[in-house]
Amino acid sequence: MTQASPTGGEDGSLAELTHRWVSALASTCYVPLSRSERYALLHRFAERLVAAVLADPFSEQPGYDVGMELVAADFATPEALGVTVEVLDGHLFRAAGEPADGRVRVGRVLGSLATGHSWAMRDRTLDEQEAIRAAALVTREEAQRALRESEARFRHAALHDPLTGIPNRAYFADRLEQVFGSAKPGERVGLCFIDLDFFKSVNDNLGHHMGDRLLVAVAGRLTRLATQINQFAARLAGDEFLLLLQGTTGTDDAVKVADLVMAALAEPMRIEGRELSLTASIGIVERPVAEADAGELMRAADMTLHWAKSDGRARLAIYDPQRNAREMARYALATDMPGGLERGEFRLVYQPIVRLDDGEVVGVEALARWNHPTLGELEPATFIGLAEDSGLIVPLGLRLLEEACREAAMWRSISDDAPFVSVNLAARQIRDPRLVADVAAVLDRTGLPPESLQLEIAESAVMRDDGETGARLRDLADLGITLAVDDFGTGYLNLASLRSLPIHVLKLAKEFVDPLRGQASRGTSAAAEAARQEAALLRALVALGHTLRLTITAEGVQTADQAEILRALGCETGQGHYFGRPARSDLVRERLRRIAGPA
Repeated sequence: MTQASPTGGEDGSLAELTHRWVSALASTCYVPLSRSERYALLHRFAERLVAAVLADPFSEQPGYDVGMELVAADFATPEALGVTVEVLDGHLFRAAGEPADGRVRVGRVLGSLATGHSWAMRDRTLDEQEAIRAAALVTREEAQRALRESEARFRHAALHDPLTGIPNRAYFADRLEQVFGSAKPGERVGLCFIDLDFFKSVNDNLGHHMGDRLLVAVAGRLTRLATQINQFAARLAGDEFLLLLQGTTGTDDAVKVADLVMAALAEPMRIEGRELSLTASIGIVERPVAEADAGELMRAADMTLHWAKSDGRARLAIYDPQRNAREMARYALATDMPGGLERGEFRLVYQPIVRLDDGEVVGVEALARWNHPTLGELEPATFIGLAEDSGLIVPLGLRLLEEACREAAMWRSISDDAPFVSVNLAARQIRDPRLVADVAAVLDRTGLPPESLQLEIAESAVMRDDGETGARLRDLADLGITLAVDDFGTGYLNLASLRSLPIHVLKLAKEFVDPLRGQASRGTSAAAEAARQEAALLRALVALGHTLRLTITAEGVQTADQAEILRALGCETGQGHYFGRPARSDLVRERLRRIAGPA
């Protein structure tokens, strides 16, 4: 229950209740007390009743005691009890601070009060026993009738949404439990979990009043639809609604209902002279009752609704156990990541970047690996997206950057011709206002010259330049760091952005390099023409880069043929398994020692 002060709600609410009670009792019977004395007496009674409503554990006994004490104080008429029940029924819940289940408790306390009052009247004197018994019987019947009516109102309020009037979460949960508790063998059940798309913009732009009116209209349409198909609709919370589908024969039944919902909501709604249109995302789950319980069904529907929204909204998604397993594994991996960072489970391997003219290794790209304690070594595609979504990419990226710079500085101590190190920056890192200061601090701590560091930025991140991104990149370039656009050609970065940003290197995406594999063996004229087109596209990209005075690195080089074609097209450097797979830092150091020779 909601906690409140010892006297329930605010003092004003309790004082108002007492004043109304005093006024209501004034004409019901003669009591030899002044008005101030009546107020003090009834105020004490009111405090005890409020305390009873809030008590944990709950007991009806205080209501019974107050009923008897009212009679002892000469408030001993049926009218006195009637107006007491009426006043307390209307105001005791508010005086108690409106706790979550307070309406039900108020009803039970009032029933006990009526009982105590009736029994006290019956026993008031032996001479009046018969008359009192008759009056008490009438009073009890009236009080019980009033109590039953109050309980019905309280129950309706507890199980229905106050805005739309349709069943609420509690009612839906109770109905769902009944379905699972009384299901017959082979019976199936389905849920349609409905979320209105971009409803927040209605509240933000038109005001919450219009939003509330719209929710009422939506609830009306869903209720009418549910009635037509003999199903059950409820409002879960906010702009989320549920349809419970009983007696389904398969997923297709639930999909048909979801289509009906989409069509019903697609019809414009006219509210206060405005015509509003809506779309919705719907998660669908349908299965035999015997294969789940109510909680599992709700969790599955919630997950499926999330898929519908993440897949683009204005659509429905059907529960897929395999996708759910992947999502759960992804979630488990995300929860493991902070601990993995603390335990130092993330490390780097280095792949060579080779000058195509002479095969010399001029740089290495630092690639992250996660040595997971149970899953083994994980590659970046498995966890970098999770790190970005959680925000962990910023501390993780900074730690890996420092490790790469420290290794590169060690290589320089072995050989003056040590390769530069290229480190990837995620989009969230680029948006971090502390990025430039953090990079400068890393270079200072590790002693690596800025010209030995290359930072790779995804083309998609550069495309979303909001002014601050460009300023940050210029500050990094001013430090002397080389900046490269990674996966160039996949994000349609425009020429104006390339000219305005301090980019030094374009790394051609492997998607442009893959088609070159085995090109020399293509014998048909069609294959030869395709090869010419692919080469022409690459030549255009390389020419674009050179026009802007940028260095071109080709990624994903797998064969000697590819390397030779890329060299002929003018690419300065290449990277891929043909030149070497990612290796540990100690192997890079050993190679440099062999090249440097004896000290």
